[in-house]
Amino acid sequence: MAHFAEINSDGIVLRVVVACNQDIANNGGEQSEQAAEHFNTVCPLSSEGVKWIQTSYNNNFRKQYAGIGDIYDVNKDKFIKKQNYPSWVLDANDDWQAPTPKPITYNQNVIGPNNTILNDLYYWDETDKTWKLSDL
Repeated sequence: MAHFAEINSDGIVLRVVVACNQDIANNGGEQSEQAAEHFNTVCPLSSEGVKWIQTSYNNNFRKQYAGIGDIYDVNKDKFIKKQNYPSWVLDANDDWQAPTPKPITYNQNVIGPNNTILNDLYYWDETDKTWKLSDL
């Protein structure tokens, strides 16, 4: 199945919708403007939407699968995940990074409350701009 992200005038993803592969193939093909324009006739834009941009569920093009709130960078022709925290910055690969590296967790699969498996023992505290150890 093909997927299209509706973006607003700021490039923010408003929604992601599934399209018929055959319909896309018959109207310009993968990643074409023609397919995006045709998709608009099948699924009209919302009141805030300005354009449909095809996105890849398997991350095969435009960096990664678009999600609501992500940004489409028209100059780079890719989707960038929404910023996790105000202090985080984009790296050379357009991934958000904390100002300090996350501590390494050596013991994976720690059992937490209600016998849940905790794969990540640290969380980001934006107030202190530090990684903190989760309470178990």
